[in-house]
Amino acid sequence: MLVFIMKEYRDHYFLKAKRENYPARSVYKLKELDAKFRLLRPGQKILDLGAAPGSWSLGAAEKVGSKGLILACDIQSTETTFPPQVTFMQEDVFDRSSAFETKLQELGPFDLVISDMAPRTTGTRFTDQARSLDLAVEALAVACLYLKPGGGFVVKIFMGPDVQELLAPMRQAFATVKSFKPKSSRAESKETFFVGLGFHGKPDQTDPVATPPGR
Repeated sequence: MLVFIMKEYRDHYFLKAKRENYPARSVYKLKELDAKFRLLRPGQKILDLGAAPGSWSLGAAEKVGSKGLILACDIQSTETTFPPQVTFMQEDVFDRSSAFETKLQELGPFDLVISDMAPRTTGTRFTDQARSLDLAVEALAVACLYLKPGGGFVVKIFMGPDVQELLAPMRQAFATVKSFKPKSSRAESKETFFVGLGFHGKPDQTDPVATPPGR
């Protein structure tokens, strides 16, 4: 019975996304985050990390409107057709090309950085959590370089024992840090979203938040 209920629950969001012309059900997580924290506003500039297949960029584009802009990137390509205010680039966030860095500087600083990045899962919880943490920490590093003072940050992570490696620098960088698990997330999923509000401003380049290990 539980399997049937969970399948029906998953199908609800999958079918809803298809009806509303989104490429993935993940858009409803962003909508819940926005409803909770009032993240998206007309005219904003947004950086979307881990954007493929494009649901978050499409959902954000609806809210920022034609006067806003979204720079979206993912290591994977996407066939999604985006509105004019969305620019998609196929990029590895750990090995950013000079063209992407130029575009970040050209379009930034941003009002909001959002990251739905997730690793390829192995089925080994510790490995998946560690890889998710690496992605989240790198997303934070990018946010700290390209956010406007007062800006916001949303990042997904698979919860694990080392989550303080993300939370400690987030609390340094933002006035407020909150956690949130959307109802549209699968109940059995270990994913959680952390939201940073009130960015304090670009840190010194020697700050560990701005220059994480391995960069």
